[in-house]
Amino acid sequence: MIRLALALAVALAAAPAGARDRIPSHCHAIAAAPGIADLHRASFGAPPAEDRVRIRFIDHAMFLIETPGGLSAVTDYAGFIGATDAAPTVVTMNNAHRTHWTDRPDPRIPHVLKGWAENGAAAAHHLDLGEMLVRNVTTDVRPRGDGTVARKDGNSIFVFEVAGLCIGHLGHLHHEPSEDQYAAIGRLDVVMAPVDGGYTVGLDTMQAVVARLRSSVVLPMHWFSDASLAAFLARMDGAFDIVRLEDSAIELSRHTLPRQPTIIVLEPRFLP
Repeated sequence: MIRLALALAVALAAAPAGARDRIPSHCHAIAAAPGIADLHRASFGAPPAEDRVRIRFIDHAMFLIETPGGLSAVTDYAGFIGATDAAPTVVTMNNAHRTHWTDRPDPRIPHVLKGWAENGAAAAHHLDLGEMLVRNVTTDVRPRGDGTVARKDGNSIFVFEVAGLCIGHLGHLHHEPSEDQYAAIGRLDVVMAPVDGGYTVGLDTMQAVVARLRSSVVLPMHWFSDASLAAFLARMDGAFDIVRLEDSAIELSRHTLPRQPTIIVLEPRFLP
């Protein structure tokens, strides 16, 4: 049985780079997932258990990823994450829309990773923090009907390898990845997927992407109404189990992923 529980809050204290060894992930290998999704109770400020990662949905496309050793990452960082005065270890950003980046990141953040091309060069990140590896795979922004693109390499799919898990954030995805891009991404255990159905890819494409990635856990993001979220869930029902939580955070481990692919709906909530 899937255990549902409240995760009251999270801490953002950074640990020195390389302070802990990273548990190897299987991004580029097929591995069995013998257990079930485990949503573990956490008290305020408590780090995840040794083999777990905590993921919290903050807002829109922003998630907080926390490690047992105190590293923290915020995806599609737009500047404000809540009333907390703490700063994450690393933030990733995409500039397809202003709600996915900021030109004024907190100066205390050690690692600010831009996901778009600059001066004709695609973003290329391979940040090894010991306990967590952060890398990216670029995609194009808004393909036009004539086959051209508005901005080549304008978006990044960021991949976080931590606690033996491969966690991917699709960013502001505008087209299905190519075969080479799928190969570079690898098999994601957890994927944060935009499900608005229009501002990013349509639902047909998103369904194909999620199915191709074969993730054990899908975390919907980037919806603008209950209707757009409901449309995605209705489309995926049957192929995926669906769990709706009245909370913003979960804890997962490699050995407790669901046997059946599962969509877990988190409620966005800024950090206290």
